[in-house]
Amino acid sequence: MPVLETLEDSFTGALDTTKWPNSYGDPGTSGGRARIPCTVGGFSGLRSATIYTLADSHFLLRAYPPPANGATSTAALSLLVLSSAGGTDAGFIIDTAQGAMGLYSRTGYADGGALFPPYDPVAHAWLRLRETGGTLLWEVSPDSTSWTVLRSSPSPAWVADADLSLLIESTRTDGANNFAEVDNVNLPTSLALLGAARTAVAARPLAGQKTHTLGAAQAAVTARPISAAHVVQLGAARTRARAGTIARLPRPARRLTPSTTGPTLTPSTSRPTLTPTTTTGG
Repeated sequence: MPVLETLEDSFTGALDTTKWPNSYGDPGTSGGRARIPCTVGGFSGLRSATIYTLADSHFLLRAYPPPANGATSTAALSLLVLSSAGGTDAGFIIDTAQGAMGLYSRTGYADGGALFPPYDPVAHAWLRLRETGGTLLWEVSPDSTSWTVLRSSPSPAWVADADLSLLIESTRTDGANNFAEVDNVNLPTSLALLGAARTAVAARPLAGQKTHTLGAAQAAVTARPISAAHVVQLGAARTRARAGTIARLPRPARRLTPSTTGPTLTPSTSRPTLTPTTTTGG
């Protein structure tokens, strides 16, 4: 029994009919978005498999409702979680012909507590229907990061059923035909810290975000070399006198000792004097 938030689609290729097997009215993809025809008197929609539960889960997406295109009555995009009982559902209906958004929790297609705030395409760019702790929350965001609660209501019992589906539908009563679009179902573009999984079966790998291939530079003349780094000019190295050769010191004089064959030194107040000695020659 998968929770509804595990239904993820970025619509980067052809429409995945394994995720949307119950679709009708020829929806498709274009430019990385799902595209749903909005025709006078007709209904077109993406509808998922009937295998999900909404208890302690949610759906969210980026919504692009159909422009009014001259409609004065209805040009609408519906984003609803359907139960197995016809007309028993919950979600959003945006009507650009009326400039309003309906926040519904219906039984038999009726909801006496529905709210109808003016539709703001910037503040209401992202929509989320979330069930938590027995409360159903209708939330909006301009960027999929900061969410504002527009309505809260006790959760109907059917949110815990295991046969729910997500419906994304468009229709109009007048004006010129066009289309509605949606993107990033359960794939917010923001990054957030993930808390612990509620149960082991709820943990799943993080899906890849949508990427865009970068094209070539617009003009070759805009490319330019990297500026040279700042250079400090070094001056001439200071010179240093070459160390001279140390002269060899003379050996210290040996100590003089008296001799019987040569003159002897006698003390003098001015200089030494020689005293003759007698030697015997042969």
